[in-house]
Amino acid sequence: MLLGILVIWILTSIGLLLVIAIVPGIKAQSTGSLLLAALILGIINAFIRPLLLVLTWPITVFSFGLFALLINAFMLQLTAVLVPGFEVKDFANALLGAVMMMLLAILGFIFVEWLLFNGVFWFQVGTLRSPLGIPL
Repeated sequence: MLLGILVIWILTSIGLLLVIAIVPGIKAQSTGSLLLAALILGIINAFIRPLLLVLTWPITVFSFGLFALLINAFMLQLTAVLVPGFEVKDFANALLGAVMMMLLAILGFIFVEWLLFNGVFWFQVGTLRSPLGIPL
């Protein structure tokens, strides 16, 4: 379990480093502040984000999940407030950073699927059924 948390923290740090390199309004003054920002972002995503998602689920459903991006942008700004040396210029940059983190997470999922299973399987064979209940 501890190894899994460490791997997630390292991957979050790498993702945050890529976001800092791409989005001009997000900056970290040092490697230490980057690692601390990744740690704090992970803690915020583990405890505060689920609460916000539950409280705002009607808006999230109505917006087809796009409101979750706003919550993720808010999590990035909250991390910037809590971590000295980590800066998010404004909400637009936080939103762009949240979109980048989402795209990196999708690419990471695809890469892990490809690496572990020698291909990406978007569905499991035999689980799709026709309207008559016949497996496809």
